[in-house]
Amino acid sequence: MAFVSYHQYLTDASPEAILESILAKALAQEDLTPEEGCFLLTCRDDSAWLAIQQAADQLRANLVGETVTYVVNRNLNFTNICEQHCSFCAFRRDAEDSGAFWLTPAQILAKVEDAITQGATEICMQGGLNPAAQLQGSALAFYEDLISTIKSAFPALHLHAFSPQEIQFIARQDGLDFETVLQTLQTAGVDSLPGTAAEVLVDSVRHIICPEKIDSQTWLTIVHLAHRLGLPTTSTMLCGHIETPAQQIQHLEHLRALQQRAIAEQLPARITEFILLPFVGELAPKPLRHRVGRDQPSLSATLHLTAVARLYLGKWIVNHQPSWVKLGLAGATEALRWGCNDLGGTLMEEHITSMAGAKGGTALTVTQLQGACQALGRPYRQRTTLYH
Repeated sequence: MAFVSYHQYLTDASPEAILESILAKALAQEDLTPEEGCFLLTCRDDSAWLAIQQAADQLRANLVGETVTYVVNRNLNFTNICEQHCSFCAFRRDAEDSGAFWLTPAQILAKVEDAITQGATEICMQGGLNPAAQLQGSALAFYEDLISTIKSAFPALHLHAFSPQEIQFIARQDGLDFETVLQTLQTAGVDSLPGTAAEVLVDSVRHIICPEKIDSQTWLTIVHLAHRLGLPTTSTMLCGHIETPAQQIQHLEHLRALQQRAIAEQLPARITEFILLPFVGELAPKPLRHRVGRDQPSLSATLHLTAVARLYLGKWIVNHQPSWVKLGLAGATEALRWGCNDLGGTLMEEHITSMAGAKGGTALTVTQLQGACQALGRPYRQRTTLYH
């Protein structure tokens, strides 16, 4: 580990002493440097991992307490027809392909109504980049009508909808600027944005795994603009494929700086949570699957990164959530010991990850989520999308 040698050269300290110093700094809620983050990610022995796990768990307790939160929501993927060809995606289809779908407004409303009868307070809505949306007159008109239809029928429902990639797609289709798109959707009823399509915010990685997607700076620009307009967002990282520890830290650095900027500028909205999304390759396109060399996530590597993300993001992004769809409920429950404080939502249905071969299922009940918390002896509480 070249970085360990470099630190030893500068400080004449042992790796154990360096680790102790970094963890003490994180627990004091001081910002770690990228070099310190990389050091934590390149620790490989069991004793170091245990120390990192314990520090992340302690920082979680210091920042947000012992209560584990969850939201009752429905995931609604309204189309899998998509113009892009991301190398990790088994969800997308061309319009003429078998299995392609594009839900009608009536089908969407029926799913929303069913979710509300099950106690949902949130609809999380995302879909493929379907060029046919523009045939409605304009792409923005299609998305605006979709949101307005749901919101007029269910005004109290929180609509968590459209990633930065979808915002860019609408703007490009109609020749509009990002602010116009965001303001129009916000007026129609969008309450917050999923911070998906981030993958890894390093363009050299994006050029391989998602070359047609927006670049890192565009993602950051759209999220910052959403915060300025009063639209909260989440944040994510797609991990466990070709990215290096240094690139993982670069991604976390972008998110931390983005949140710090929102706070410094006193913007009306912020990043509400961080979600780690480990790569599932069982049914993903072959080139990336073969390059990664495994079909399911490594739980140990995911937990290690979960803990480091908690320590690196520190006091700036305090809510951390694992993906039970990708890790299974048992894996997600274990992540609650590695820095996470939230179990996400019930989802009720999930297509994007399950179509890639994930084993965690597509829906969980409130009883199952509560049982996971009870198994750890932790209290639980239902929350809203914005952690109220």
